Amino acid sequence: MSKKMFANVLALVIMAAMVMTACAPAATQTPAAPQATDTTAAQPTATTAAAMPTETAAAQATDPAAATATVGATATTDAATATTAAPVVDMKYENVDPTGQKITFWHNQTSKKEEALKAIVADFNKTNQYKITVEATSQGAYADIFKKVMPILNTQDMPNLLVAYQNNAATYQLAGALADMTSMVSSPKYGLTADEQKDFFPAFFAQDIFPTYNNQRLGIAPNRSLEGLYYNADWLKELGYTDPPKTPDQFKEMACKAAKTPFTKATGKGKSMGFELAVNDASHFAAWTFAFGGDIYDAKTNQYTLNSDASVKAMQFIQGMFKDGCAAQPAEQYGDQTDFGTGNLLFAIGSTSGMSFYSGAVASGAKFNWQLATVPYTTSTPVVDIYGASISIPKSTPEKELAAWIFLKYFTSPEVNAKWAQTSAYFPSRQSAAKSMTDFLGKNPQYKVGFDLLQYGKYEPPVPGYDFVRSMIQDEALAVIVSSPYPDVKPILDKVNDEANANLKDQLSQIKK
Repeated sequence: MSKKMFANVLALVIMAAMVMTACAPAATQTPAAPQATDTTAAQPTATTAAAMPTETAAAQATDPAAATATVGATATTDAATATTAAPVVDMKYENVDPTGQKITFWHNQTSKKEEALKAIVADFNKTNQYKITVEATSQGAYADIFKKVMPILNTQDMPNLLVAYQNNAATYQLAGALADMTSMVSSPKYGLTADEQKDFFPAFFAQDIFPTYNNQRLGIAPNRSLEGLYYNADWLKELGYTDPPKTPDQFKEMACKAAKTPFTKATGKGKSMGFELAVNDASHFAAWTFAFGGDIYDAKTNQYTLNSDASVKAMQFIQGMFKDGCAAQPAEQYGDQTDFGTGNLLFAIGSTSGMSFYSGAVASGAKFNWQLATVPYTTSTPVVDIYGASISIPKSTPEKELAAWIFLKYFTSPEVNAKWAQTSAYFPSRQSAAKSMTDFLGKNPQYKVGFDLLQYGKYEPPVPGYDFVRSMIQDEALAVIVSSPYPDVKPILDKVNDEANANLKDQLSQIKK
């Protein structure tokens, strides 16, 4: 989307907020002043699936971080470095009675996932003590939901529960359209205890707090995915290795050896390759930067750091693999999955939400033992890129907002969270969900590896315009760095970083107006 188009859309959002608020219930007529702060808050855009962190490695239009940018000028990118101040909790919901409320829930699930969600909703409707009734309906992909929501912000047509990436939530909040869930989460009567809050994986729990909006909580995570390393364990064994690589040097050694030593069970006719990197996903850039001990954004200075030492070293490392013939680009979209399945590719990096697609490719291909591991790292412990949509509560009445929260609390409770995770193949947001997943984890060793890595989660920058920056990374950094003739990495990243920060400055200036 062009900057001019962005400006037009932003103007439309602000105008919609002003006009539609007049039609809203009394409880919704307190718009939040647009502030600069995004995944990922401040600019309303409709982006493609490739523009945001990919939540699936297959060609499914319903599972990528697919919607817009977000507003987060000072948001931190992982729980370990969180600097947000402790929220001031009021007791506004303590004397609210949610009994008998009817709640609408807009989500993006289809097929088996939708059936599983309907079952959870039905159980809640039958068992909750307040006789709350939730009606859950699929509204299409994330981008479809965004388009449907934008024209009805702050009206009675808004649903009471809404699936939204952090960038979507922040965009909606430009119009003050979402309820701050801080008081609900911390309510002595209806909320989560301190131990229950700690039970959420730290990065998951922190991701939906927006410093730009005075540390408001605009969502809560029911699940997440992560960027993982898929590898052919049988081929690795043939090459003389018993364990997957932990360091980049080990990764390159194995990949280069695979490029020269075909897998004996390979069914594909193509050339053997150690690693393939799809350049249409900027999350690869983030994941490798994290693995090299860096970040792509500095929350303290509110600046991108795409040209940091870690980013430069990570991209130089990847480029070196291409130069040495140990890595290549997939020949087609999702070609890395295909090549992995036929036994022509040793390593592939992608979202764990695409695990079933890798499994299917192997089952219909070379039928080998495949496993999941973390992206090779230089740090003392792994650092994994995590992402996923959360659920927000649009403003309505205190009774409906509280009723919506009561369902969301139920949905994210350990046992229900575990049930949802096992059906959806996403990872649960609650650590104690594992207690109800013993058999599932035992039967799905690749999934268990991913689950055990969640404690090392880190997320991409929640800043305005990040979708544009992702496109810059894909088009100007990844695509160039992995193509011959191979240029000097540093000047390219310097250029992209300057463009990214100029874009950020531009977005923030427009928001402040």
